[in-house]
Amino acid sequence: MILSGKQIKDSLGKDIVIEPFNEKQINPNSYNLKLHNELLVYDEEVLDMKKPNKTKKLIIPEEGIVLEPRKLYLGRTLEYTETDKYVPMLEGRSSIGRLGVFIHVTAGFGDVGFKGYWTLEIFCVEPIRIYSGVEICQIYYHDVGGDYEKYSSGKYQNNKGIQPSLLYKDFIN
Repeated sequence: MILSGKQIKDSLGKDIVIEPFNEKQINPNSYNLKLHNELLVYDEEVLDMKKPNKTKKLIIPEEGIVLEPRKLYLGRTLEYTETDKYVPMLEGRSSIGRLGVFIHVTAGFGDVGFKGYWTLEIFCVEPIRIYSGVEICQIYYHDVGGDYEKYSSGKYQNNKGIQPSLLYKDFIN
Protein backbone atom coordinates (compact mmCIF):
# COMPACT_ATOMS: atom_id res chain seq x y z
CA MET A 1 0.00 0.00 0.00
CA ILE A 2 1.21 3.51 -0.82
CA LEU A 3 0.70 6.11 1.90
CA SER A 4 -1.59 9.04 1.18
CA GLY A 5 -0.37 12.60 1.59
CA LYS A 6 -2.44 12.80 4.78
CA GLN A 7 -0.76 9.64 6.13
CA ILE A 8 2.67 11.07 5.29
CA LYS A 9 1.81 14.24 7.21
CA ASP A 10 0.39 12.26 10.16
CA SER A 11 3.56 10.10 10.30
CA LEU A 12 5.94 13.07 10.53
CA GLY A 13 8.00 13.01 13.71
CA LYS A 14 7.04 9.37 14.31
CA ASP A 15 7.75 7.04 11.39
CA ILE A 16 8.84 9.62 8.78
CA VAL A 17 11.23 12.57 8.93
CA ILE A 18 11.29 15.25 6.20
CA GLU A 19 13.38 18.33 7.06
CA PRO A 20 12.63 21.03 6.19
CA PHE A 21 8.94 20.27 5.78
CA ASN A 22 6.44 22.52 3.98
CA GLU A 23 2.77 21.54 3.94
CA LYS A 24 2.39 23.14 0.47
CA GLN A 25 4.58 20.35 -0.97
CA ILE A 26 2.18 17.54 0.02
CA ASN A 27 0.41 15.76 -2.84
CA PRO A 28 -2.47 13.25 -2.66
CA ASN A 29 0.02 10.34 -2.25
CA SER A 30 3.52 11.88 -2.21
CA TYR A 31 5.61 14.84 -1.10
CA ASN A 32 7.57 17.10 -3.49
CA LEU A 33 11.30 17.46 -2.78
CA LYS A 34 13.39 20.44 -3.88
CA LEU A 35 16.73 20.64 -5.69
CA HIS A 36 19.71 21.88 -3.64
CA ASN A 37 22.04 24.48 -5.21
CA GLU A 38 25.01 22.14 -5.72
CA LEU A 39 25.71 19.70 -8.55
CA LEU A 40 28.58 17.31 -9.21
CA VAL A 41 29.81 16.23 -12.63
CA TYR A 42 32.35 13.51 -13.26
CA ASP A 43 35.72 14.89 -14.31
CA GLU A 44 36.93 11.75 -16.09
CA GLU A 45 36.83 10.89 -19.77
CA VAL A 46 36.03 7.25 -18.95
CA LEU A 47 34.42 6.21 -15.67
CA ASP A 48 35.83 3.14 -13.91
CA MET A 49 33.64 0.99 -11.63
CA LYS A 50 36.64 -0.27 -9.66
CA LYS A 51 37.98 3.10 -8.54
CA PRO A 52 36.75 6.42 -7.16
CA ASN A 53 36.06 8.76 -10.08
CA LYS A 54 37.01 12.44 -9.82
CA THR A 55 34.16 14.94 -9.67
CA LYS A 56 33.84 18.68 -10.06
CA LYS A 57 31.39 20.78 -8.04
CA LEU A 58 29.05 23.26 -9.73
CA ILE A 59 26.95 25.83 -7.89
CA ILE A 60 23.59 26.71 -9.42
CA PRO A 61 23.46 30.53 -9.49
CA GLU A 62 20.25 32.48 -8.91
CA GLU A 63 19.80 32.86 -12.68
CA GLY A 64 19.96 29.07 -13.07
CA ILE A 65 22.36 26.83 -14.95
CA VAL A 66 21.96 25.21 -18.37
CA LEU A 67 22.31 21.43 -18.38
CA GLU A 68 23.75 19.78 -21.48
CA PRO A 69 22.28 16.63 -23.04
CA ARG A 70 24.27 13.38 -22.78
CA LYS A 71 25.93 14.51 -19.55
CA LEU A 72 25.20 13.14 -16.09
CA TYR A 73 24.73 15.65 -13.29
CA LEU A 74 24.55 14.49 -9.70
CA GLY A 75 22.39 16.67 -7.49
CA ARG A 76 20.71 16.25 -4.17
CA THR A 77 17.49 17.08 -2.47
CA LEU A 78 17.28 20.08 -0.18
CA GLU A 79 15.34 17.90 2.24
CA TYR A 80 16.78 15.29 4.57
CA THR A 81 14.53 12.24 4.94
CA GLU A 82 14.43 9.12 7.06
CA THR A 83 12.06 6.29 7.84
CA ASP A 84 12.46 3.06 9.78
CA LYS A 85 9.01 1.75 8.88
CA TYR A 86 8.35 2.37 5.16
CA VAL A 87 10.06 1.83 1.80
CA PRO A 88 10.79 5.30 0.40
CA MET A 89 10.56 5.70 -3.38
CA LEU A 90 11.58 8.64 -5.54
CA GLU A 91 10.13 9.67 -8.90
CA GLY A 92 10.39 12.73 -11.07
CA ARG A 93 7.48 15.12 -11.26
CA SER A 94 5.51 14.89 -14.51
CA SER A 95 6.05 18.61 -15.20
CA ILE A 96 9.83 18.04 -15.00
CA GLY A 97 9.64 14.92 -17.18
CA ARG A 98 7.67 16.81 -19.82
CA LEU A 99 10.70 19.07 -20.19
CA GLY A 100 12.88 16.03 -20.92
CA VAL A 101 14.59 15.90 -17.53
CA PHE A 102 15.19 12.61 -15.72
CA ILE A 103 15.94 12.80 -12.00
CA HIS A 104 17.24 9.26 -11.64
CA VAL A 105 18.81 6.75 -13.96
CA THR A 106 18.12 3.67 -11.81
CA ALA A 107 18.24 4.68 -8.16
CA GLY A 108 14.67 5.66 -7.32
CA PHE A 109 14.21 2.84 -4.83
CA GLY A 110 15.13 3.40 -1.18
CA ASP A 111 15.50 0.99 1.71
CA VAL A 112 13.67 0.86 5.01
CA GLY A 113 16.00 2.63 7.44
CA PHE A 114 17.63 5.00 4.92
CA LYS A 115 18.62 8.30 6.51
CA GLY A 116 20.02 11.17 4.47
CA TYR A 117 19.65 13.37 1.44
CA TRP A 118 18.67 11.80 -1.88
CA THR A 119 21.32 11.93 -4.59
CA LEU A 120 19.67 12.69 -7.92
CA GLU A 121 21.09 11.33 -11.19
CA ILE A 122 19.99 14.17 -13.46
CA PHE A 123 20.02 13.70 -17.21
CA CYS A 124 18.30 15.81 -19.89
CA VAL A 125 17.19 15.22 -23.46
CA GLU A 126 17.46 18.87 -24.56
CA PRO A 127 19.51 21.74 -23.14
CA ILE A 128 17.53 23.14 -20.22
CA ARG A 129 18.00 25.84 -17.61
CA ILE A 130 17.33 24.57 -14.09
CA TYR A 131 17.13 26.42 -10.79
CA SER A 132 17.89 25.50 -7.21
CA GLY A 133 14.84 25.30 -5.00
CA VAL A 134 12.62 23.90 -7.77
CA GLU A 135 10.34 21.05 -6.69
CA ILE A 136 12.10 18.51 -8.90
CA CYS A 137 10.89 15.13 -7.65
CA GLN A 138 8.48 13.44 -5.30
CA ILE A 139 8.94 10.91 -2.54
CA TYR A 140 6.30 8.35 -1.71
CA TYR A 141 6.18 5.56 0.84
CA HIS A 142 5.19 1.87 0.67
CA ASP A 143 4.30 -0.47 3.52
CA VAL A 144 6.63 -3.44 4.01
CA GLY A 145 5.17 -6.94 4.32
CA GLY A 146 6.85 -9.52 6.53
CA ASP A 147 9.95 -9.34 8.68
CA TYR A 148 12.77 -7.07 7.54
CA GLU A 149 16.09 -5.64 8.61
CA LYS A 150 16.62 -1.90 8.35
CA TYR A 151 19.18 -0.53 5.90
CA SER A 152 22.50 -0.13 7.68
CA SER A 153 25.10 -0.01 4.90
CA GLY A 154 27.77 2.56 5.57
CA LYS A 155 28.09 3.28 1.87
CA TYR A 156 25.34 5.91 1.53
CA GLN A 157 23.72 6.04 4.98
CA ASN A 158 23.69 9.36 6.88
CA ASN A 159 25.18 11.25 3.93
CA LYS A 160 25.67 14.99 4.24
CA GLY A 161 25.71 15.88 0.56
CA ILE A 162 25.81 14.57 -2.99
CA GLN A 163 27.12 11.02 -3.18
CA PRO A 164 29.03 9.98 -6.29
CA SER A 165 29.12 6.25 -6.96
CA LEU A 166 30.82 4.22 -4.27
CA LEU A 167 30.55 1.00 -6.29
CA TYR A 168 34.34 0.60 -6.15
CA LYS A 169 33.95 -0.38 -2.47
CA ASP A 170 32.14 -3.55 -3.61
CA PHE A 171 35.40 -4.70 -5.22
CA ILE A 172 37.37 -4.40 -1.97
CA ASN A 173 37.50 -7.67 -0.03
